[in-house]
Amino acid sequence: MGQIALPLSAGLGLNPARIVLGNANQTAVDGLLAPQTWPFRTAILSGPPRSGKSLLADWFAKNSPPELQVAVIDDADKQDETALFHRWNRAQEQGETLLLTVSPASDAADTAWPIALPDLASRMAAALHVQIAAPDDTMLAALIAVHAEARGLNFADDGLRYLASRCERSHLGAESLVALIDRLSLERKAPPGPAIWREALEELNGPDAPRLL
Repeated sequence: MGQIALPLSAGLGLNPARIVLGNANQTAVDGLLAPQTWPFRTAILSGPPRSGKSLLADWFAKNSPPELQVAVIDDADKQDETALFHRWNRAQEQGETLLLTVSPASDAADTAWPIALPDLASRMAAALHVQIAAPDDTMLAALIAVHAEARGLNFADDGLRYLASRCERSHLGAESLVALIDRLSLERKAPPGPAIWREALEELNGPDAPRLL
């Protein structure tokens, strides 16, 4: 896994944004790295909350080849459908490359979100669809490390493995766990260690609950 301080550099320049690359987003990133293959120059990036959709979209917009006219529409599923349809048409007329982000992810085969307007639904069905999935333990450990670093915390590798193996398998789960560990550490006036880790995990998952998948 390419991890923490990621310049996604495969032909699109460098960016110091803190993006964790792993099993959950590698396929999506590969799709973003080939905008010339997008049908109608349009791609839809979907994924669960806090999974890095906006960060990836922002990176793409800032680091695309200069010959591309790039526009990002964040939270496209929350936009007015008629306005979005006209925006897509304008992009086609102007040769613009469109990247839309939507949440939550959908398993539907034709569109990334329920669309009532038939004309918009047909255009979005034709776009490239890339999805951020659930992270595996390796990526979870890297996500936990990134969130810990942002809070001035430092977990050893064995601690990261322990937490990742018990954390809810999601980007939001990793972020919530580190936030709780930080809060408990401040409340207890003690550095985070196994006792605080266990307390945080029990508070989030219940004392006897299996990992939430």
